[in-house]
Amino acid sequence: MDESLLRTLTPTVISVLVRRGADFAAAEDAVQDALIEAVRVWRDDPPRDPKGWLVTVAWRKFLDAARADTSRRHREALVEAEPEPGRGETTDDTLQLYFLCAHPSLTPASAVALTLRAVGGLTTRQIAQAYLVPEATMAQRISRAKRTVSSVRFDQAGDVATVLRVLYLVFNEGYSGDVDLAAEAIRLTRELAARTRHEEVAGLLALMLLHHARRPARTAPDGRLVPLAEQDRGLWDTRLIAEGVDVLQAALARDRLGEFQAQAAVAALHADARTAEETDWVQIVEWYDELVRLTGSPVARLNRAVAVGEADGPRAGLAALAELDPALPRHTAAAAYLHERDGDLVTAARLYAEAARSAPNLPERDHLTRQAARLNAKLRG
Repeated sequence: MDESLLRTLTPTVISVLVRRGADFAAAEDAVQDALIEAVRVWRDDPPRDPKGWLVTVAWRKFLDAARADTSRRHREALVEAEPEPGRGETTDDTLQLYFLCAHPSLTPASAVALTLRAVGGLTTRQIAQAYLVPEATMAQRISRAKRTVSSVRFDQAGDVATVLRVLYLVFNEGYSGDVDLAAEAIRLTRELAARTRHEEVAGLLALMLLHHARRPARTAPDGRLVPLAEQDRGLWDTRLIAEGVDVLQAALARDRLGEFQAQAAVAALHADARTAEETDWVQIVEWYDELVRLTGSPVARLNRAVAVGEADGPRAGLAALAELDPALPRHTAAAAYLHERDGDLVTAARLYAEAARSAPNLPERDHLTRQAARLNAKLRG
């Protein structure tokens, strides 16, 4: 049973059902039922045409559900529209489905959650972890989103900005989460960039490429997280870096700066440094200033404080950090790093241990725990 094949086919099958008259929530439910059937049947009798099989079975599942609560006339119209078994559509409808999930009737947050669940293949628990909210809260959010889109026509797709936000979060989950979605997010963003000259689409593509280029160096062979300063830069993908820089420069030349371009500029400066010591932190601070101006994001302010600590010294970074809400995710970890840079190992060790307890994922928690243990061993020695 090829689960990756099922995950790849899911968006296309949902899109086929929506185009044939199913509302989104019912289409997703029908496809999920078809996937369960596929898991049961394909192991012993795999079809020659998996896509056509899923379209046919999912449509029949939808019809079975529709017959329970629609009129006979509507049922007959749907039956007449039932697709014949055989090869399904050959086009990739995933990007179209992203736009449908970003319907104007949904808030951006709900659109992102719905897309991660319906198209990205993430579980409700994984999405809740990405949002740092309880699983029950995220389940309610996704259910509300399904109910909302089930009562609207999909003749008005969402805007590019919402789709970009969705793609950005899908990439981030794929980059650091349990399900590898990063390459798929890059593929879809490339496709979107080929369809439009929107500078923020190019900015997001550049950002993804530059981050993805560093991926081989982000973890050690034993799975440990490797901080940027300690990464083996010989493992970075120079081809992706060169492409990312070219895409970014073309976007910046349009002189319509957006947040993804600014983030990509920071990533490009990291990629341009042959060693961690050669990083141009002064320019990075300037780009974070632009990012804060554009978004007011507390996360951007946090990253700026760390960059200030590198450019102007750890005490300057701590002063910038003191202006932010201590409850901000990774605030404690940033404070620990800056205190260590300032020579206050006792405070740094305590903060590393505290940050580990609230880390958003296991690799990060293990890294922070090791940092605390390293400093405590140094203090004892």
